[in-house]
Amino acid sequence: MKVVLTDSNKNTITLESKDIDGDGPNKPVITGGTLKANTTYSGVITLLNETETPADNITLEVAEEADEHQFFYSATAISNDFSGDFTYAGDNDSNGNPVGIKFTVKTGGTGEGSYVITLIHEPSKSVDGVKEGKIKNAGGSTDFEATFPIVIEAQALQVIKEI
Repeated sequence: MKVVLTDSNKNTITLESKDIDGDGPNKPVITGGTLKANTTYSGVITLLNETETPADNITLEVAEEADEHQFFYSATAISNDFSGDFTYAGDNDSNGNPVGIKFTVKTGGTGEGSYVITLIHEPSKSVDGVKEGKIKNAGGSTDFEATFPIVIEAQALQVIKEI
């Protein structure tokens, strides 16, 4: 899973979970990121099966089978005042429910924690809260889940010198 986050100034942060041996003995290699506080990022998820050569883009399958898939997002222990506000963006399935390949996230105050992104296969999208992103009632089965370490740091202040 590769997640590219882009802010309004077109700065990008890439979060990645790579598991080259699939279900083999090695754990995935996880790359987290450092984001700016109180900033909105646009996110795009790409799923690749890199156990095959060339790598198979599973994102296309998820989009084609949109009625059967949904991504869910959560943030844990980022800061005391705000951990992350995720909103679905991009295309919906044929019933108008979110898929979540594209999303936005707004950061809050500074801190450290993680973002968890979960892809559920055959969620119950009509159940209360699911189309708003609440995984608790989603049912289905987990196709993929990754936990990315996140650091939220203060934005640098711009100092203007008067002459």
